[in-house]
Parts: sequence; C-alpha cells; structure tokens
Amino acid sequence: MLVLATQLGRLLLARGQSVTTAESCTGGLIAGAVTDVAGSSAWFERGYITYSNKAKMDMLAVPPDFIARLGAVSEPVVAAMVQGACSFANAEWGVAVSGVAGPSGGSAEKPVGTVCFAFAGPAGIITEQELFDGDRADVRRQTVRHALIRLIELIEEQE
Repeated sequence: MLVLATQLGRLLLARGQSVTTAESCTGGLIAGAVTDVAGSSAWFERGYITYSNKAKMDMLAVPPDFIARLGAVSEPVVAAMVQGACSFANAEWGVAVSGVAGPSGGSAEKPVGTVCFAFAGPAGIITEQELFDGDRADVRRQTVRHALIRLIELIEEQE
C-alpha cells in the first residue's frame, strides 16, 4: 500500500491539495496507509473513524434517517460521510467507506464482503459498491487498496 499512498501524496502535493478519510469497516486503515508515507502531513491533516452509526451522525453529520432507512452500508450514507469529512477537514479530496467485513453481519442483499465507497473531489461526489472475497482481513485490505487506486484515478482525471 505504501507505493499507492506515496503516489497519491505526490499527486496531491503537485496540486497543493489535501485528502481526508471517513472510515467505518476499515477502522482507520486507509488513514494508516496514508500516514505511512513520510511527510504526509503536507497533504493529509485528519481522518475520521466512525465505526458506529452514532459516530457517523455525530462526527460527520450523516442524517439519521439515511441510516434508519438504508442501513450504514449504503451509497447515500457513504456520500454523506465523505461530504461531512471534506467539509470538517477543509479537504479538496475525500474517501468514505462502510461495509460488511465479516465474518458475520451479512445478509442476502448485503453479503459479507460488500463495501460502499464514496469519493469526493472538485467535480463532486461519486459512489460505488464492491463485493470482495476472503476473510475479514482480506476484505479490509482490498477496501484500502481500492480506495487508494480510485483516489489516484480520480485525481489524475482532473488534469
């Protein structure tokens, strides 16, 4: 992940921009990957670990009815998470994740391995959902990797 996080940092530094994270199922692993890069404080000031629904509402201003109606693992919830994170961190870029890492907690409509992503940038917010294979550690690792790769892609598209 260090190579991806380093690439992300170079892109942000070249643009004078920053990124923030809003994490549920990864528990800070994306922010951890970012801060593994020496000098990341130049482009990463803060991230949010909002593991509980209450934390999502309290720290990121996720509307309670989104969680009640759609569940925490939904694209509208992660969109609200990334919007709140970027606003509070004053960051141009952001990523939010919420998912079912397992081994339990899955359902027919949201099986273990389901992860919702939201990416914020100057062009707005995009959301997507992925289904990853493997155990809890595998799902979380794939989530971090996907988040970093997509951030890099989106920043490069802004050129």
